[in-house]
Amino acid sequence: MALKEQILNEIKGCEKLLIGIGEEWNGILAGGEDSLYERLGGLIKDKDYFIVTTLTNGELMKSGLDSKRMVAPCGNVTWRQCSKACTKDIWEPGEIPDDICPHCGEPLTGNTIQAETYIEEGYLPQWNAYTRWLAGTLNKKLVILELGVGFQTPTVIRWPFEKTASVNNKAFLYRIHGSFAQLSEGLRGKAESIPVNSVEFLESI
Repeated sequence: MALKEQILNEIKGCEKLLIGIGEEWNGILAGGEDSLYERLGGLIKDKDYFIVTTLTNGELMKSGLDSKRMVAPCGNVTWRQCSKACTKDIWEPGEIPDDICPHCGEPLTGNTIQAETYIEEGYLPQWNAYTRWLAGTLNKKLVILELGVGFQTPTVIRWPFEKTASVNNKAFLYRIHGSFAQLSEGLRGKAESIPVNSVEFLESI
């Protein structure tokens, strides 16, 4: 059976679906029928899924995918925070028109790990939702789809996904990446390495 067909069948037959989206998707925009996010949405629409992304461009949040089923632990550049972190307040796009902190007068900046002091409160509610969802995947048929996740922040997706695959007897990980598809020894028989750019791979399904 062709690998793509195998993955589609695995997605169709799984009870839970965990997806990681990494830096290979950096230039991908949401919106439009041909968007890669729309294509992904079509593949997973009837599944019990959760998406974790290391991207900070906010495109995943703009897609038609369910925002209650996604988390961006590295932040989201469209959300704003005080550049000096004088407050833990986080503002939505356009909420502070002059982009100046109303508390201290310093400029606002993107609420991402690139900020001088990253205000993590922005993503924590969704992170809690994710950890609750993940706890419910144990002993369930879980497909883990890792799309374009390299080594920029491996502690967010790459290493935790490996751990999830190894502790769940019914889990299987597909790691798809043009340069970094290698797997650790402990995942033998629990994972498949696909050394293809994940954007191109998904476009071809």
